[in-house]
Amino acid sequence: MSLGTRLKELRLNRGVSLQAVADAVEASKPHIWELERGTSKNPSLDLLKKLSVYYAVSLDYLAGLKDQVEADLIQGFARQIEGMTLTDNDRKILLSLAEELSNKNGETGTG
Repeated sequence: MSLGTRLKELRLNRGVSLQAVADAVEASKPHIWELERGTSKNPSLDLLKKLSVYYAVSLDYLAGLKDQVEADLIQGFARQIEGMTLTDNDRKILLSLAEELSNKNGETGTG
């Protein structure tokens, strides 16, 4: 999925206008429209950061490097364990699981 398609999908899912997005990220409405259409191919990093914050997605998602579902899963997991009191054994289990998943992804060539 292209950057433009992702941006348009995010905007439509949020139910906001091009003007609302433009105002929120301090860009012009035509520029946001061009980005969504794919006719403006080189947005500044500053603009991408603002769009990322506005839509609450990662830059990796906007760039097409990560699937949003994966990012949401990771953020959700982090929120779940954030307030927990973890024992040393809990930490070892989490680190072991992360290492296992990392090894698995290395073997399959994904991730």
